[in-house]
Amino acid sequence: MKKATIIGAGLVGSLWSIFLAKRGYNVSMYERRSDMRKAGYIGGRSINLALSLRGFRGLERAGIADEIKAVALPMYGRMIHDLAGNLAFQPYGKEGEAIYSVSRGGLNIALINLAEKLPNININFDCSCEDVNLQTAELSFLQTAENKAFNLQSDLVFATDGAFSAVRTALQKRPRFNFSQQYENYGYKELVIPAGENNTFLLDKHALHIWPRGHFMLMAMANLDGSFTCTLYLPYEGEHSFENLKTDEQITAFFATYFADAQAMMPTLLADFHENPIGVLTTMKCRPWSFQHKIMLLGDAAHAIVPFYGQGMNAGFEDCVLLDDMMTDFNENWDAIMTEYDRTRPDDTDSIAELALRNFVEMRDKVGDPRFLLRQKIAAWLYQQFPADFTPLYSLVTFSHTPYSVALREGKAQDVLFEQILNLPNIENDWQNETVISVFKTWQSNKG
Repeated sequence: MKKATIIGAGLVGSLWSIFLAKRGYNVSMYERRSDMRKAGYIGGRSINLALSLRGFRGLERAGIADEIKAVALPMYGRMIHDLAGNLAFQPYGKEGEAIYSVSRGGLNIALINLAEKLPNININFDCSCEDVNLQTAELSFLQTAENKAFNLQSDLVFATDGAFSAVRTALQKRPRFNFSQQYENYGYKELVIPAGENNTFLLDKHALHIWPRGHFMLMAMANLDGSFTCTLYLPYEGEHSFENLKTDEQITAFFATYFADAQAMMPTLLADFHENPIGVLTTMKCRPWSFQHKIMLLGDAAHAIVPFYGQGMNAGFEDCVLLDDMMTDFNENWDAIMTEYDRTRPDDTDSIAELALRNFVEMRDKVGDPRFLLRQKIAAWLYQQFPADFTPLYSLVTFSHTPYSVALREGKAQDVLFEQILNLPNIENDWQNETVISVFKTWQSNKG
C-alpha cells in the first residue's frame, strides 16, 4: 500500500492530502488544532486571503473550485482613498480579470470536508508534532486533548505545518541546511467595518480598498455578510507607530487625521484596536526542502512570505500542483521527484518573497503618486498595443502561471523601461505616441 503522513491540516496540507488520495495513497493527516468545524476557526485572526489564478488551478484539480468561487467576492482592482476621502480606482488587469476575497477559515473547512469524504484520508486533530527522527522518519506527537504521547513511522512525510514548522525545526539542526528569517519593522492589526442596514456594503465590494499614507496604510476586503475586514499596517516604533497608539484619545486622533472616511464606518474601532493582537510580518527561506527522499516541506513551512502580493496561499497551492505534475512525469519515483523539486522550486518562491516585499512599498508609498499612476496607465496601454510582447508585472504574477522567478526578472527589466519612458519630455501630457513605442521596441530588442 502507498502510505503518506501529512503534518498540518491547514490550507496546503488539506489540498495536498486530496491530491495524494486521488492517486491511491492512504493518507494520515495530523493537526495540532481542534477540529475547527466544531470548535470554530481558531487559526488566529488573519487578514482575508486573495485567491488568484495559481490557487484556483489547485482547487480545480481537487474538484472544489466552483464551490469556493460561489462564496468568494471578485475584486477587479484597487480603490485608493486619499486624505480628503476622494476615491480613485486602479484596475488590476484586463476587463473581467479579478482576484477573489475569500475567508481563510471557510476555505480551510471546505477542503477538510472534501478530504474527509475520501475513504483513504484519516484526519487526526489535537495532535501536535513535537519532534522528528530524520534518519528513521519517526514522528513524535502529543495528543493534547488527553495529554498522551505517541510515535509513528512513515514512508513519506510531508510537512505543511506552517511558518514555525516542527519538521523544519528538526531539519535546521542538520549540517548544510540553509535557513533565513527576516522580520519586518511593521506589524498589523485587524479591524472591522460592519455591514450597513440589511447587510449592505458600505464600500465597493468588488475592490481592494487601500488608504496609502507614505510609511503606513490601511487595507480593507469585503466579506459575504456585508462587512469588511480591515488591516492596519504600521511600524512598531516611531512617530506614527503602534507604540504611540495606546490610549483611546491617541487612537481616535490618529484615525481622524489619516483615515477619517474609514473611521466614520468603524463603530467598534476602539474595542477592536485594544482587543486584537498585533500580528508579525516575516519572510522565511530555506534549502533543501527534502531529506533522504522521504521528508518534504511544503507551503509556509518551506517559504513563508509577507502578504502584500496576495500570493502566500496561491504559492502553496501551486506547490501541490507542481508536485502532482512531477508525480506523473517521474512515475511516482520520489527520489527523482524530490531531487527535481529541490532543484527548481525554491528559486521561484525566493522570487515571490522579493516581489511581496516590493509590493508593500508600492501599496504603502506609491499608489497615490502621480508618477506611479502614469506608469500604470502607460503599462496598460502597452499591454493593449502589444499583448504578445508585453505583460505588466502584476498580471504575470496574478493572472498567469509564469514562474515567479521569470516574473521577477521581467519586473526588473520593466523598471528600466519605465525609467526611460517617464524621463521623456512632456510625458505627463503626451504618452500615447510613437516615441514611447520606439523606446519600447528598442528596450524589447535589447532585452531579447
